[in-house]
Amino acid sequence: MSEIVDLAHVRLGDRPLAVCDVDDVVLEFLHPFERFLDSLGHRLLPRSYRLHGNIVSARDEVPVDDALVSQLVLDFFEAQEDWQTPFGDAVSTLKRIGESADVVFLTAMPPRYTLMRRRLLDRLDLTFPLLATESPKGPVVRQMHGSRPLPLAFIDDMAHNHVSVAESVPQCLLVHLMPESEMHRHAPKPGPHVVQARDWRDAEAHLLKHFSNH
Repeated sequence: MSEIVDLAHVRLGDRPLAVCDVDDVVLEFLHPFERFLDSLGHRLLPRSYRLHGNIVSARDEVPVDDALVSQLVLDFFEAQEDWQTPFGDAVSTLKRIGESADVVFLTAMPPRYTLMRRRLLDRLDLTFPLLATESPKGPVVRQMHGSRPLPLAFIDDMAHNHVSVAESVPQCLLVHLMPESEMHRHAPKPGPHVVQARDWRDAEAHLLKHFSNH
């Protein structure tokens, strides 16, 4: 999938750039999604790091068919304002980072749900620019940062997104941050070139060190 990502509203200053994923990095995704499923009579079994095949009927644990799983994810994005809450210390930490760097949210989500996510982030006073795309993140980060001789960092919970950004912008600091859960224990591990952050405080320290070394 490679829809055109509109960067027109992203205005970067003459300072470092932190590009940050949203689901399970800035906003809780997995736990609210589990509650959402429960409200509909479904349940998520953390047997592997995927939704398809692991969402079952709460009544008899028969797996929900793939088409319905995909629709449930879209329905959740539609209703995200009623379910999602901040992940850890994301709000206060990002505000501090935003005092010395530009912050842009790059979320893996169909663009048609941008307005709902924008309202939710604004409600948390996280007014940084937001880009929603189902395209690989690396080329988007490269297009955004361009050839600016300024520090760049990328924060995400998905190993494949770090691979994409590393290929497109090799000089970028890659920070892996994700929740602790039974399901996340099955998640693919990013490569050795990716910094592992225990929490937002740890991620902030890595970012500020990277920014100050340039």
